[in-house]
Amino acid sequence: MNHFIELALEEARKGMLAGKGGPFGAAVVKDGQVLSIACNEVLYSQDPTAHAEILAIRRASELLRNYDLSGCIIYATGSPCPMCLAAIMWANIKTVYYSASLEEAEQIGFRDSMIYRHLRGEESILDMNQIKSGAVLALYEEYGKLGKAIY
Repeated sequence: MNHFIELALEEARKGMLAGKGGPFGAAVVKDGQVLSIACNEVLYSQDPTAHAEILAIRRASELLRNYDLSGCIIYATGSPCPMCLAAIMWANIKTVYYSASLEEAEQIGFRDSMIYRHLRGEESILDMNQIKSGAVLALYEEYGKLGKAIY
């Protein structure tokens, strides 16, 4: 087994046994150095976004003082859910290593596949409604004129 996956596994087990969340762990690595390791903390924090990958990304970003984690690699005990996958992409992490598949997580009750079915248009689980607003568009234009970073 890969050393970094083993670190994620150890962190996942510690968090799981402490009642923090499910059997998920993640490590963010750059140039062979571990920047952060996290476990799932959904139950502990009562935060549905407190997935291991999200927390590992947050902690690595804090350490590097940068939202751009280009050059980093993430190792996870399971295939990232859609939210984590999006966060990985937003962080500019280009390489993901994982151990368990989405199907294996589903076998113990996790429901990531439902979200993927929704994204593919196979199943509707969310009622999305747009409210057009000129004021919001003006806000967007104002930000564009400030010349700030687009991420």
